[in-house]
Amino acid sequence: MSDSHFIRITDSVSVAPQIAPEDVAAAAAQGFRCIVNNRPDGESFDQPPGDAIAAACAAAGLDYVAIPIDHSGFNLDQVEAMAGALAKGPVLAFCRSGTRSCNLWALAAARQGGDPTAIIAAAGQGGYNVAGLLPLFRQLAGG
Repeated sequence: MSDSHFIRITDSVSVAPQIAPEDVAAAAAQGFRCIVNNRPDGESFDQPPGDAIAAACAAAGLDYVAIPIDHSGFNLDQVEAMAGALAKGPVLAFCRSGTRSCNLWALAAARQGGDPTAIIAAAGQGGYNVAGLLPLFRQLAGG
């Protein structure tokens, strides 16, 4: 994969489809400080193990956070973990297509008090539709 597959959502968050260990150096060169892996290990036969990406992050001086999201969906612990990872930013989050990563960012942004309209617009500029999460945004924001 090339760094052109890093999809900017905000100034401090980008998402990507599956990255490889060799993509980590490009992420570091672009100023990312943390890589978030939203794929469970073994989700598909062709994905590199999380440990290999973690090792590449360590070698490049980047933080690495694993927040695997499987078919069961999102939970509050994952949203809180993503909020914590965002504090290390700028962040590059990845999964198979970037969708889970974008959705988890959106939920974390809402949890942190982000404006739902702005969250939906930012995701949309990256090519992701998170409008269906609006009821969860409101719930996470406490209103």
